[in-house]
Amino acid sequence: MTELILARMQFASTTIFHFLFVPLSIGLAFIVAIMQTMYYFTKKDMYLKMTEFWGKFFLINFAVGVVTGIIQEFQFGMNWSEYSRFMGDIFGVPLAIEALLAFFIESTFIGVWIFGKGRLPKGLHLASIWLVAIGTVLSAFWILSANSFMQNPLGYELEGGRAIMNDVFAVLTNPKLLVAFPHTIFAALATGGFFIAGVSAWKLLKKKDITFFKSSMTIALIVAAISSLGIAFSGHSQAGYLVEAQPMKMAAAEGIYENTGDPAPWTVVASIDTDNKETNFSLQIPYLLSFLSYGELSGEVEGMNTIQEQYTAQYGEGDYIPPVKTTFWSFRIMVGFGGLMILLSLLGLAYRKWGVPENHSFYLKFMVFMIFSPYIANTAGWIMAEMGRQPWIVQGLLQTEAAVSPNVTSGQIIFSLSAFLIIFTLLLAAMVYLFIRVIKQGPYAKQEEDVSTSDPFGKGGMEHAIK
Repeated sequence: MTELILARMQFASTTIFHFLFVPLSIGLAFIVAIMQTMYYFTKKDMYLKMTEFWGKFFLINFAVGVVTGIIQEFQFGMNWSEYSRFMGDIFGVPLAIEALLAFFIESTFIGVWIFGKGRLPKGLHLASIWLVAIGTVLSAFWILSANSFMQNPLGYELEGGRAIMNDVFAVLTNPKLLVAFPHTIFAALATGGFFIAGVSAWKLLKKKDITFFKSSMTIALIVAAISSLGIAFSGHSQAGYLVEAQPMKMAAAEGIYENTGDPAPWTVVASIDTDNKETNFSLQIPYLLSFLSYGELSGEVEGMNTIQEQYTAQYGEGDYIPPVKTTFWSFRIMVGFGGLMILLSLLGLAYRKWGVPENHSFYLKFMVFMIFSPYIANTAGWIMAEMGRQPWIVQGLLQTEAAVSPNVTSGQIIFSLSAFLIIFTLLLAAMVYLFIRVIKQGPYAKQEEDVSTSDPFGKGGMEHAIK
C-alpha cells in the first residue's frame, strides 16, 4: 500500500475509535448533571444514587477518551506534516484553545465534583458537574470550528504557501460550524440517552432494582427522544448547506451523476455503477430531495458530472468525484439508524405512559442492542462527511495526497498503525470490563465495611488502607 492509503487508514481508525468516547462523555455529563439537579431540588436519595451510578460510566469513559485523543493528535506530526505546515496557523488556534480552556474546565471541575462531595455546599457541588458538561460542549465547539474550516475555508489569506487566519470571527461563525455543531451535540445526547436506556433495559430484564432503572430509563428516553428529533431537524439544515457550499458531496451522497430535474426525488436505495458513472436502479420518493435541499417542493440538484466539469475549469485537470458508494451508503446507514432511534425512544415513552416498559420484554431486549445504534450512526455520519469531500483535505485549497509527510515510509506507518491498534484493543477491553463490572454491581453495591477514623489501622484497618 502507498503511504497515502496507509496514512488515511491510520487517521480513520484512530478518529473513529476516539469518536466512540467523545459523544458518550458529552451525553453522560449532561444526563448526570440533570439527575444531580433533580436530587438538589427534590432531595430524593434515588436521584443521588443515579448521579453516583451513571457518573461512574462517565468517569471511566472520559479517562479512556483522553488517552485516545492524545494518540490521535500524534498523527498530525507523524503522517500529515504538509497539512500541518499549510493549516497550522488556523488549525492550531482552536486546538490550543480547546486544550487550554475547554479541557482545563472539564478536568478541573471533574476533580472538584469527585472530591468535593460532602465537602462543598450542595449548590456549588452541583455547579461543578454542570461546568464539566459545559466544558465537554466547548471542546466539541473548538474541534468542530477547525474541521468546519477544512470543509468550508473562511477568514483566511494565503501567504507563503500557507493559510493564515485574518478573521477569527469568520472562522467562528462559519456556516458549516453553525449547522454541524448542533447536529453533533444532539448526536452526543442521544448516545448518552440510549446508553442509559439500554443498560436500564438489561437490568429490568433481570428484574434487578426495578424502581431505580425504571426511573433512569424514563429520564434517558426523554433525552433520547428530544435529541433524536433534534438530530433530524439539524440534519435537514445540513442538507441545505451542502447544496450551496459542497454540492459534490451532496450529489455523491445521493448517487446523482446527472442533474435531477425539477422537482428532485430522494433516493432510498440504488445500484450505482461507478465505472460508467451512472445509477442503474433506484427506489425514489418524489419531491423529497428538493424539500431537503431547499425547504420547498421544487428545485433542481446538480449531478456529479456537471460539478466535475465546473471543478476542472476552476481547479485544473483532476478527478474531483469522491468515493460515491461509500458516501451514498454511509449516509443511508446514518439516516436509517437515526429514524430507528426516533421510533424506539418515542415508543418507549408511550409504553411508559400506557403501562410500564418492564412488561414489554421484546422492547427491552431491542433497547439493549440499541446501545450501539448511536455509535453506528455517528461513525457513518463522520465517514460520509469526510469521504464526501475527497479528494480535498481542505476544500478547494489542499488535496489529501499533497498533505502527507514527504519523508514518512510505508513501514513506519504500518508499525505505528499496528501499535495504535494494539493500544486501542487493550483500552477498549479495559473499558468494557469496567463497564460490565459496574453494571453487575448495580447502584446499591455493598460498600466495604467502614473503619473507625479513631483507629484507622485497627483490626482489618491496614488491609482497608492498602485497598
